Amino acid sequence: MIPTQLKVGVRSSTAPLRDVLVKRPGPAFGRAFDDPAHGFLHPVDLGAARREHDRLVETLADLGVRVQELGVEPDDDADLCYVFDPLLIGPEGAIPLRPGKPNRLGEPAILERWLVDRDVPIVGRIEAPGTIEAGDTAWLRDDLFVIGRSLRTNDAGARQLARLMGGDVRIVDVPYYKGPAELVHLMSVISPVADDLAVVFMPLLPAGLLEWLMDLGIRLIPVPEEEEPTLGCNVLAVRPGVVIVAEGNPVARRGLDAAGVEVHAIPLREVGENGNGGVTCLVRPLRREA
Repeated sequence: MIPTQLKVGVRSSTAPLRDVLVKRPGPAFGRAFDDPAHGFLHPVDLGAARREHDRLVETLADLGVRVQELGVEPDDDADLCYVFDPLLIGPEGAIPLRPGKPNRLGEPAILERWLVDRDVPIVGRIEAPGTIEAGDTAWLRDDLFVIGRSLRTNDAGARQLARLMGGDVRIVDVPYYKGPAELVHLMSVISPVADDLAVVFMPLLPAGLLEWLMDLGIRLIPVPEEEEPTLGCNVLAVRPGVVIVAEGNPVARRGLDAAGVEVHAIPLREVGENGNGGVTCLVRPLRREA
């Protein structure tokens, strides 16, 4: 059966989410703890991880999002479930990236094949020596794109992506924090919720980014230190003011409620917290539009 042509386009972190791509946890995810390179916290309960992922998919569908399943199961790639990182969808098409985590280097080609089969245009690629992961990117406005230089996104990768994106692209440095073992992406410290609202982890928020947020009049919902490892700052905007979050994190939840945000909380201990990937990491937005 020939796949249906797929329309894509993203120039916002919060505009209504129409189409997404996900990858259900498979056998490789179940074995992730066996290899320390994956960085999982404890042995995986694959059944629980799948149930959590199914709940995420159901929640997206209930909120009107069309969910596409990747349907590919590499034997040795536990991280492909975090489908956000290897690929960026821009306003005009797809940009396969080049992950800084060595065991993820084959993932962009897998996603590119899936997209090409659906007639999605490939508008550029990140080439060596550049490395970049989409977790180090965010839209603050539909005309302002931010890239974080981190332990996974180097200067060459950030500059390549800036050229491909065009327009107002700004680069900030993400703190080293605790190093590769507890990697921090840009999206570990900021999740836009609406044009004028974002969830942030202030202790690691780059000063330059804070200045831009203030200039844009974006209100901040701070996440306390005890809720950073439990994904309190990892929030997926389904549309402005409507989000999916990890269960728990009561302080972050109170901040969202106080700001009038509609919150849909789901369990993510096995498929998310164990592998240090939250709701945004598990979902690759393909199309956002009003």
